[in-house]
Amino acid sequence: MVNVSFDEITKSTPEKSLLKPLKKKAGRNSRGVVTVRHRGGGAKRRMRIIDFARNKIGVPGTVAAIEYDPNRTARIALIHYADGDKRYILAPLGLGVGDSVLAGEGAEIKPGNVLPLAAIPEGTLLHNLEYEPGKGGQIVRSAGTSAQLLIKEGKYSLVRLPSGEVRRFMTTCMATIGQVGNVERQGIKLGKAGRTRLLGRRPAVRGSAMTPRDHPHGGGEGRAPRGMAPKTPKGKPALGKKTRIYPKASDKLIVRRRNAAK
Repeated sequence: MVNVSFDEITKSTPEKSLLKPLKKKAGRNSRGVVTVRHRGGGAKRRMRIIDFARNKIGVPGTVAAIEYDPNRTARIALIHYADGDKRYILAPLGLGVGDSVLAGEGAEIKPGNVLPLAAIPEGTLLHNLEYEPGKGGQIVRSAGTSAQLLIKEGKYSLVRLPSGEVRRFMTTCMATIGQVGNVERQGIKLGKAGRTRLLGRRPAVRGSAMTPRDHPHGGGEGRAPRGMAPKTPKGKPALGKKTRIYPKASDKLIVRRRNAAK
């Protein structure tokens, strides 16, 4: 078992005003039908309300605490703003208690500050990047990830994402400076089945171990080959079947695909 260090966490209890209930769905949709198998149970959690939009333009804030969030891989930082407001943000690498953060074109280029791509120097590492101006950060939010601003061309900026994809973003899109913290998260090893169950993941049974009525791969005497293209329990193609619907409207913004080298 390999776990991550919690040394950077300075506060063990969350801010009550920034919590909301998190209902468990156990892989079921709005009709109660299981659409994702092997989900259920897990530790009880409450959702932390994270400020992905970072729309406190020109209002300075101070980092009051670095906290653990059970709903994401990254750490979160509690910010006390000068106007009395309190918000959670993703904690970038190098941000500590007492540091100041600011959003807006005039902000300094340092971890935690938010600026439009037009005001960020080329080569800077970014996270919590907007797809559309004003919509709030939607990508590059996992622990240890970062994107890089490559070049600015007119009203678009070219950004290399963690997957290797190079994509155009409008220069008015906001992004947070720096790399998301908790970098050692990628080296974690759960070590035992109990920790997997705490995450809400239930055991998976091989289709070949089932009966023919339960799975297309089931049945036969002893161990038997599939005898068909791999299928899901409901008989749909699995293992390699492409599910992305082409073309998408945003495809024209992709300069280099993540699998271009393959």
